[in-house]
Amino acid sequence: MSTRVIEQLAMHILETDFDTLPKEAVEHAKYEIIDVVGCLIGGAKASGCEMVLDLVREWGGKKEACILVYGNSVPAHNAAMVNSIMTRSFDYEINSPYYASKRIPSHTSGTTVPTAFAMAELESLGGKELIAALTLGDDIASRILIASNYSLESGWDAVGTVNMFGATAIAGRILKLNLYEMLNSFGIVVNQLAGTFQSIYDGTHSFKLAQGLAARAGIFSARLASKGFTGVKDALFSKYGYFNMYCRTYNPGVLTEELGDKFYVDRLFKPYPGCMGNHGAIDCALQLVHGANINVEEVEEITVGVTPLILDLFVGQPFDPGEVAQATALFNIRYNIASILLRKEIKLEYFTDKFVREPQIMSLVGRIKLVPKMSPEKMLATDMSIKMKSGQQFNACVDVPKGDAVCSPLTRLEIKDKFRSNVAFSQTVKIENAEKALDMLENLEQVDSITDVVKLLIAE
Repeated sequence: MSTRVIEQLAMHILETDFDTLPKEAVEHAKYEIIDVVGCLIGGAKASGCEMVLDLVREWGGKKEACILVYGNSVPAHNAAMVNSIMTRSFDYEINSPYYASKRIPSHTSGTTVPTAFAMAELESLGGKELIAALTLGDDIASRILIASNYSLESGWDAVGTVNMFGATAIAGRILKLNLYEMLNSFGIVVNQLAGTFQSIYDGTHSFKLAQGLAARAGIFSARLASKGFTGVKDALFSKYGYFNMYCRTYNPGVLTEELGDKFYVDRLFKPYPGCMGNHGAIDCALQLVHGANINVEEVEEITVGVTPLILDLFVGQPFDPGEVAQATALFNIRYNIASILLRKEIKLEYFTDKFVREPQIMSLVGRIKLVPKMSPEKMLATDMSIKMKSGQQFNACVDVPKGDAVCSPLTRLEIKDKFRSNVAFSQTVKIENAEKALDMLENLEQVDSITDVVKLLIAE
């Protein structure tokens, strides 16, 4: 049974034609790409990115695909890696497939979109084949994630595990591998799976590294398999395959359920930077600062009710800017609340070093207390109470944060505005070029060469 399942998945990747994809899947893919490309541009100069870029420039190599914004042409696997790392810089890109209306935490698109772009450029492809490869890679990665019964408490960061399968699927599809080679690609990449949440707890640059390594490994694995290199015969169900090595429990039926009819992909477009675990508190804080004139100097105490899981995760930990202030601020509820109370809004620049280390932030952070009072079934539910020195109290409560694909999704206009705000923040790609690229991405199935889009996404 196990071999049959992995063969079904491989054939699904290799044989599904663009014209058979549901219209909704094609439309979703275009806005997924718009969101990821915008986040890539916004994150291009974020802390740590130029370090990776410098190293890749030092390596040099065959000019196959472009590092967006910077314009360097490098081996495709390195282009995909750098582009993916830049995308994740503000933890802002679309994430999380939904299964039976339940959100499954992930950051798949930040790997799969850069992989698809690099491979499409390598093979001189147009929009239709990029969309098809991306949709299939997303579907494979999401099915494996859902089947994994994945939990944030596991310690594994899924971007370093399931993302590799998605990237491998995309690369294998675009390279037109045969079934034997596609199976070997998965067998090769399973030897490279890795990723730990400790990077986030420690506030290091490496929180975004696994996302890029997944893109790199997927392309490497498919290209190596195309040379005849062999790998694990069943990467998913072997005695020491993915499910037995990385999952406490798993549900294999999801892997082939409605295969070819339903396509699982990331669906939550984020309205704010940073971990979704912060977003309930962000919504509450925005409600309060827009609804009342709160003088931060007069705040006595802020009590934030969260679920036990959120309290125990990295977002619930005490705030210390540490060595990489951006990395800690993106994953900390206390910082986000303090920043909003102080600045009355949330913007990308507020996650840069200058703003994160502002003295007033630490003063406010010390007055914020998190308590485990929300129902565990509502993972992101949050309530907030601000007690003033005068005794006056302000309250807000959110069951589901803005952006949830079921309850409060972003509109297409909001997604495009988010793209534009990333471009404006970055100040790299010309606004007129970004607008031309945005128009092409909205009509991507009509684009004959992805290189025409790439040229517009380079700083001049």
